[in-house]
Amino acid sequence: MSDEKNLSDDLNDMLGDAKDGAKKAANKTSEKAKEFAEDAKEAASEFAEEVKEVLSDGKNVAIIAHITLIGWVIALVMNSSNKTELGSFYIRQVLGIGLIGLILSFIPLINVIGWILVLILWIMSLVGALSGEKKLTPMLGAHFQDWFKAL
Repeated sequence: MSDEKNLSDDLNDMLGDAKDGAKKAANKTSEKAKEFAEDAKEAASEFAEEVKEVLSDGKNVAIIAHITLIGWVIALVMNSSNKTELGSFYIRQVLGIGLIGLILSFIPLINVIGWILVLILWIMSLVGALSGEKKLTPMLGAHFQDWFKAL
């Protein structure tokens, strides 16, 4: 019977040690989870600040406006939620350049020259957008700003 009592005491001691170890592991895991959660929260707030900074300058909207018709629509939507002067400027410029290209494409003998002209105007506008400066399109840029001022 004493062997059973010793065995029972040993088992109780081992069970107690296992419970203590489990509590320590749980506490350590809980502390690590809290640290991880704090790090994740901090990283999320930093990311949110960076996103606000990127969208606030308008340069990205201006560049996106130059990437096909779909890019122009995306830039228009992005600019509608957070209007920036630079973004609006280049949305109007690209719309004007695109319309000039569309109009010139219907004139039979001028369409090839017209598309080359439109390509040159588009490249000049894109360079201005990449530099973050408002550069008017030669000849009609001021008119584009006036005609499409609602954008």
